[in-house]
Amino acid sequence: MKPIVISMGDAAGIGPEIILKGLGRAPAQARGCVVLGDLAAMRRAKALPGLAELPLALAQLTALDQVDLIPPGCLGVLQACQLPRLPAWGQVSGDAGRAAGQCISAGARAVLSGQARALVTAPIHKEALSAAGPPWSEFPGHTELLQDEAARFLGCPVDALPVRMMLVSPQLRTILVSIHVSLRQALDLVTTQRVLQTLQVAHTALHRALGRAPSLAVAGLNPHAGEGGLFGREELEVIAPAVAMARQAGIDASGPHPPDTVFMRARSGQFDAVIAMYHDQGLIPVKYLGLEEGVNVTLGLPLLRTSPDHGTAFDIAGTGSADPTSLLAALALARQWSEPPGA
Repeated sequence: MKPIVISMGDAAGIGPEIILKGLGRAPAQARGCVVLGDLAAMRRAKALPGLAELPLALAQLTALDQVDLIPPGCLGVLQACQLPRLPAWGQVSGDAGRAAGQCISAGARAVLSGQARALVTAPIHKEALSAAGPPWSEFPGHTELLQDEAARFLGCPVDALPVRMMLVSPQLRTILVSIHVSLRQALDLVTTQRVLQTLQVAHTALHRALGRAPSLAVAGLNPHAGEGGLFGREELEVIAPAVAMARQAGIDASGPHPPDTVFMRARSGQFDAVIAMYHDQGLIPVKYLGLEEGVNVTLGLPLLRTSPDHGTAFDIAGTGSADPTSLLAALALARQWSEPPGA
């Protein structure tokens, strides 16, 4: 089976540590995985307190097709970036941002070309990515960078490849209509077309993952879902028409539901996922339920990408105290969703 590639993330953050700690505590999970990163950065992380004694060695690869040659108890590392010097722990570095971007691009291309079956991305620092300069500074984060790589691979405009962010925990899934924009911009992005497009992307992705048509609940934008127009008319004039069009297309969608209760209803099993109108509306409930178990999934791409539901944690980087649980959850979901039926 083709490998799962893991991008190292920002070398100044906890990315290298959580990869090594997570797979070192569960070395069987390292089989079939290759880290795309910088060998020196990974070795530095391996020397952190509590990691050196873990039963996991690093094996340098020169190509992805060497994954089957990795001995048991080893994790393959493929040099996928240019890092002129190791950045200081917990500090924004343009060099680290550039290296992180190079690793993400290498991972996307590996999956798109069929050399790998899924990409798991360790956390990056958006300020470091911006400090890296063009082309990396053009992307607010992982999602937009991966969308650009996929569009280039397919030879189509970026706008022709709509993508959405989904946050997954053991109790709740949420999919966002808009991602990394200001709240004022997010309100302008609540359009009938974008809500309908989000429902279409969510339906396609979850149908493939679950093996059945998902039940999708659409959150309202305003308090009490507008209360019949008393607190805003977006529900009546924008969101409800999108839900109606989705249902006409055979999508199991309902709403708009009051946003202060719909997540609880989904958590109780009434819905497979909630369509949230903007970033924090959808992410706060998932993160409140347990940041350590959350997984970020990019929907709409011609590749499978998962990620831990947290950032680079510069405040604890280099201390050996990072929790790898979310990274392992992202890897487990990537394995589950990328395995062929009956595997």
